[in-house]
Amino acid sequence: MLERIITALVLVAVVLSCMFATQSHYPMFMLMILAAGVAGYEWFKLMPRAVAPVSKPKAWVYGGCVAAISTLALFFDDVALLLWAASILTWLGSIYWVKNFPESDSWYNVSLYVVGFILISAAVTALYAVWHSSPWWLMYLFLLVWGADSGAYFVGRKFGKKKLAPFVSPNKSVEGLYGGIATTIIIMLVVQYFYLNLSVVQLILFLILSIVTVFASVLGDLFESMIKRRAGIKDSGRVLPGHGGVLDRIDSLLAAAPIFATGMYILKLIGVDL
Repeated sequence: MLERIITALVLVAVVLSCMFATQSHYPMFMLMILAAGVAGYEWFKLMPRAVAPVSKPKAWVYGGCVAAISTLALFFDDVALLLWAASILTWLGSIYWVKNFPESDSWYNVSLYVVGFILISAAVTALYAVWHSSPWWLMYLFLLVWGADSGAYFVGRKFGKKKLAPFVSPNKSVEGLYGGIATTIIIMLVVQYFYLNLSVVQLILFLILSIVTVFASVLGDLFESMIKRRAGIKDSGRVLPGHGGVLDRIDSLLAAAPIFATGMYILKLIGVDL
């Protein structure tokens, strides 16, 4: 437990420093590239292969390629938008995969190598775009995901009866999901009351975006859990002592970040300036 707490404190300190300590974009930029590379390395280890042992050099090459694509997308907005769109389409398809697991696992094939490029690169570029808009919006995204997860945990532990996806994550319940959504609404209303001045229509649109983001975060968590179950691996890595791998920490954000960033982009296009 002490190891887990120390790792969490160090991780939070590093992320918050990159977010708020300087106006330079380089610390956050490098953090995103590093996260993409390590996440890519861990993703490679979860993929189907003919030979059981994982080739670490090949895994690092894959991680390096993911980092390179992420770097390209960070420099070119059009590439990032295409990645976000491809990511959202992939997440929509993953709903069927999660719902029908383990009866159907045809999705577990070599195409996941391409899926990894899309999902990881889309997530890190979306996180960077939200941060570039305002570090506080990135903090809001974190609060949505962490708050909903905490709300789901406590409500599910107390009232959870109906399983959300029993073969993927037995501890998640429908009641817990409702608790996470309720937490999301509370967080959004607090932010609106103290920091925003949205009209009723704008507030409704912002609430919809926040709730959809939370649904996406749950899907991201379930999807990574499903892949780990299919691969027979408990943790995606050991780079974070007491917490597992980078993918284990950002699985919810893999889906939530591109959807939130895309939502903010669309709201701005229609005149809702957050």
